[in-house]
Amino acid sequence: MRDLIGYGENPPVVTWPHGAKVAVSMVLNYEEGAESSIEAGDERDEDVSIFGGWSADPSRRSLMKESFFEYGSRVGIWRYLGMFREYSIPATVMACGAALERNPEAARAIVRDGHEICAHGYKWRGTVGMTPAEEQAELRKALAAIETVSGVKPVGWYVREGITENTRALLVQEGFLYDSNSYADDLPYHVQAGSSKHLVVPYSGDTNDARFWGNGSLGTSEDFFNVLKDTLDCLLIEGETVPKMMSVGLHLRIGGRPSVAHGVRRFLEYALAQDGVWFATREDIARWWIEHPPVPADAVRSESAFEGVA
Repeated sequence: MRDLIGYGENPPVVTWPHGAKVAVSMVLNYEEGAESSIEAGDERDEDVSIFGGWSADPSRRSLMKESFFEYGSRVGIWRYLGMFREYSIPATVMACGAALERNPEAARAIVRDGHEICAHGYKWRGTVGMTPAEEQAELRKALAAIETVSGVKPVGWYVREGITENTRALLVQEGFLYDSNSYADDLPYHVQAGSSKHLVVPYSGDTNDARFWGNGSLGTSEDFFNVLKDTLDCLLIEGETVPKMMSVGLHLRIGGRPSVAHGVRRFLEYALAQDGVWFATREDIARWWIEHPPVPADAVRSESAFEGVA
């Protein structure tokens, strides 16, 4: 059953580390090599528009389209790993198992630099329409591939085209800590998954480089910087009373391009100069939320009122 109410007017108050007002989650989407591809044995190529709307016939192999994806694994991943290393910022890499299998060096570098790998499926697809058995097989195949190539077992899950009514119960069964297949809130929240509670760490579509997908007229790095800056500024104001979280989504073949990445660099420098910003992986946020449960807003107000009387 859908929850259209959520936390409502009084979201709970979490005390982030060091009293931070906003937990910022930088997310790299590593999908290159996991897209539908005739070269990889699929029946059809990925049907996406690139370069101002140009689109190839998905029933025939397109080396040009393949090269668009290849930029992410050849260049984009290294640009961001270097940038995050420069600013000592941890990130979550939502990676497809098939993508990491085709670039083991990148998988090892992600772990070496202390970033989290969140399972992004085995192939770059969702599980909508799958039976529970098929979905469980996809979960396990993704986990096995990522663990084999990187040496770590993911605790988070996010897939391209969404999840099913069975996904979260399967995630609990497979030992996942959280999933991010939600755009419903500015804070983590628990949902019922079978007989257990499961944590959702929501994602964001507006603070995401998808705006550059296939049409450069959708914005510049300056526009992207302003969207990220305005989001952070708004959440910092609200975070004075109710600390929040912010997600920044980057695709290596899109946000990994210099024009977009430079806007991200400007945002990192701006965010690091603000008081109350905690850069964290999604696993960090999930574990903190579970280990330091938020306090109901009315309890915080009552305590503040009592202190005022004293």
